[in-house]
Amino acid sequence: MRQIVLDTETTGLEARDGHRIIEVGAIELIGRRLSERRLHRYCNPERDSDPAALAVHGLSSEFLADKPLFAEIVAELVEFVDGAEVIIHNAPFDLSFLDAEFTRVGRPAFAEHCEKVTDSLRLARELHPGKRNSLDALCERYNISNRHRTLHGALLDAGLLAEVYLAMTRGQDSLVMQLAPPTANEVAGPASDESLIVVAADAQERLAHEAMLDALEKDCGVAAVWRAGS
Repeated sequence: MRQIVLDTETTGLEARDGHRIIEVGAIELIGRRLSERRLHRYCNPERDSDPAALAVHGLSSEFLADKPLFAEIVAELVEFVDGAEVIIHNAPFDLSFLDAEFTRVGRPAFAEHCEKVTDSLRLARELHPGKRNSLDALCERYNISNRHRTLHGALLDAGLLAEVYLAMTRGQDSLVMQLAPPTANEVAGPASDESLIVVAADAQERLAHEAMLDALEKDCGVAAVWRAGS
């Protein structure tokens, strides 16, 4: 399973007002594990950022003046997300800007270039209704350090979102397994070892198991006992 966690920075809040993308950051997950692949590009928006937006990302017009136009990095972006599930926090916002940029260069909407788009903000609201679900709030809720985040940055935020997404979708908040009650046949059946059926985990299940152990080790700061002697 290939997933891309993506974030953008923009010159303002509304693509329909002519605001543009100035930064794209994307991180690859393979089998719920971070790979070594990253995509990080700055773009010259050919306009100034609104003062409020500039205060958030700190990317001045002078800094962006010699950066490539979005049209020059779009092929690389399309290749990076091709065939993957793309995870974006507050996806409608980023998609409005991506679609506007894709329209300018004569390409179909962004979602047509990937397997699907998942909105992690929508997921967070389903998991934590009535609570703050900004990226900063989720980092605090899942004990993910964001102390280095003094300004917003697309690649930095994509990295934080990747950690948040893995924590949100771990599927197990405790080590107590919730098993379905046994059927009548199972209760009445013999208890000898010969009656047990062993089903081996497939490759995807093993990868998911390893990802969960990685997350547990990171949270606890010690090696998982399940890996002892392996």
